[in-house]
Amino acid sequence: QVQLVESGGGLVQAGGSLRLSCAASGTIFGTNYMGWYRQAPGKQRELVAGITRGGRINYADSVKGRFTISRDNAKNTVYLQMNSLKPEDTAVYYCNAGILSSQVGDYWGQGTQVTVSS
Repeated sequence: QVQLVESGGGLVQAGGSLRLSCAASGTIFGTNYMGWYRQAPGKQRELVAGITRGGRINYADSVKGRFTISRDNAKNTVYLQMNSLKPEDTAVYYCNAGILSSQVGDYWGQGTQVTVSS
């Protein structure tokens, strides 16, 4: 079984930084796309940033210039460095990955809370 485990969330003041990590474990033959989504109370889940195995990256306009996504293919891990955090970044952040295990699947982490105080 494949699992995605996130870490690094927490409470931070506006202007501060956090680094999220998401590690995939289990029987993994390869990972393709890895990304971060977030969902604030009363809002739909939205893409924050994504990165392909080859390193192609896309960001939501709201986080460009503040957030940086990266990945370590050897560790099947994706990171999200979040700088200059704003109260509107408050949400549950979810890791998502396309993984080849016994079959190709789309996997989600359990979510990690990020709270930015003003």
